[in-house]
Amino acid sequence: MEYIFKRSRRKTIGITIERDGSVVLRAPLYCSRKRAEEFLYEKADWIEAARKRTLARRAETGAVTFSEAELYAIKQKARQFLPAMVESVAKEMGEKYGRISLRFQKSRWGSCSAGGNLNFNCLLVLLPDNVRRYVVVHELCHLRELNHSKRFWAEVAKYQPTYKEDRKQLKEMGAALIDRLPG
Repeated sequence: MEYIFKRSRRKTIGITIERDGSVVLRAPLYCSRKRAEEFLYEKADWIEAARKRTLARRAETGAVTFSEAELYAIKQKARQFLPAMVESVAKEMGEKYGRISLRFQKSRWGSCSAGGNLNFNCLLVLLPDNVRRYVVVHELCHLRELNHSKRFWAEVAKYQPTYKEDRKQLKEMGAALIDRLPG
């Protein structure tokens, strides 16, 4: 099996299927290449299924790349809409946050730093309101629980009772949008 091998300061071995179907094997600095490859081969069935899904989705959607003008318009809409939504939901939750950053990201919809800064994918503005709100609630809940424990999901459920359905919708609709990002 062909793959790209990368080491980093991560804690676990991970496998990513890129949009072009290539396989990336990531390992902690201390992990032997042999152990990482063992993990890769243990996951061979999953990798093949994920590659097929990724390539089929791209073929199915046609994955027409966003133009520069479209990306500019999406980012402007994100700047106009997302900070106001974060402020509103944070107020409802009684949370304070740091800085908000908006980017085009190929693997994340949002993130929260230990310092309370929030990052959101500009493509969120192309998704339904309930999905956008789910991502905002999810990241604001990380200000209380910087993990994905049962306590974290209980916090999410308090403010977004439909989060399981919203999360599923994000996965279904979001992949097609991310496939349209350049590069």
